[in-house]
Amino acid sequence: MWILVVYDVNTETAPGRRRLRKIAQTCTDYGQRVQKSVFECTVNEVQFERLRRRLLEQINEKEDSLRFYRLPEGKSAIVEAHGSNNVVDFKGPLVF
Repeated sequence: MWILVVYDVNTETAPGRRRLRKIAQTCTDYGQRVQKSVFECTVNEVQFERLRRRLLEQINEKEDSLRFYRLPEGKSAIVEAHGSNNVVDFKGPLVF
């Protein structure tokens, strides 16, 4: 399944800045960053539940925001990207 993970972490305190780094690293383990706080991930149901659980353990629900968007397959039909776009198609050839 293809999902977007979107988060906003309160970084006014040192614990908030640590949470931000942990959340970003967790998302990097499952996908690729496409904006500062937006990750595209291709995961199966088990991987999604692991990712979801890890992130929910890391956020402070009183200060932070976390969203998961489950998107239909066929990303190329629904995504139009412009500008600085360092997205890698992991299903395509990785040698250029």
